[in-house]
Amino acid sequence: MRNKLLAGAMALALVGCGEKAAEDASVSTSSPAVSEEAASDAAAPDVALNAAPGVAFDYSYTFRLADDRISKVQEEHAAACETLGVQRCRIVDVRYQLNDEKLVEAQTQFKLDPGIARKFGAGAIASVEKAEGVLADASVNGEDVGTEILASQQRSAGSEAEIARLEQRLKQGGLDKRERAELQSQIGALRGQLGEERQNRRAGEARIAWTSVAFNYASDGGLPGIGNENPFSNAWTTLLGSGGTLLSVLLVAGAAILPWALLVGLIIFLWRRFRGRPTEPPAPAA
Repeated sequence: MRNKLLAGAMALALVGCGEKAAEDASVSTSSPAVSEEAASDAAAPDVALNAAPGVAFDYSYTFRLADDRISKVQEEHAAACETLGVQRCRIVDVRYQLNDEKLVEAQTQFKLDPGIARKFGAGAIASVEKAEGVLADASVNGEDVGTEILASQQRSAGSEAEIARLEQRLKQGGLDKRERAELQSQIGALRGQLGEERQNRRAGEARIAWTSVAFNYASDGGLPGIGNENPFSNAWTTLLGSGGTLLSVLLVAGAAILPWALLVGLIIFLWRRFRGRPTEPPAPAA
């Protein structure tokens, strides 16, 4: 219940954000790793990004917190996205892994309405801090997709004009088969270029319409090969387990050998008991 309340509170805070997509700009910032002493003062850079129409953004955050709290925080972030609905937030990838060093590594990737991307990140940072974690790194990368879309439109307009000119030339007649085939080949190639330009523009428009946000979760430390586990507790547990295994083996071996040992002992006893007994001479006649 507490997890649901926390996720609900995060979602309400995100829904209340009315930022416009134009508030984002082509900016890339990165904060250095945050030390444990400065954890309480850690905060993501809150950069006001203005006048950036047509810019597609990628947000990336790296959080550092205890291994046993990563999955819970990851679930809270996913729940906050689900509360917003698929029209504003979509989960595109979730990963959770225990690496060879017994440290947790996880990631959740989202596609967000550009107007709430910054607020969503701020809410995520708040939930990490409640779990006694810290923000280790944050970056915002922008790409001017709008300019490329405009250039693509201009290229398409040029191709359409050239197609119209070539088609007009075909209608005029007076061409032999070779010339006609060449013009038709050029028109086909230009139409193919128009199709590629349309696909590229649609992909660019999709990038502008959705902002990519990635949350990376890293362990807050631990000994290599051990992580945050207690090595003394593990050693004691291993010792008890080995001792119990040894005792079990001895009991099983004793149960299997004891009957045969008793039988052999009985045979040896009887053999020694009757082996050296002298034969009594017959009694003399009267």
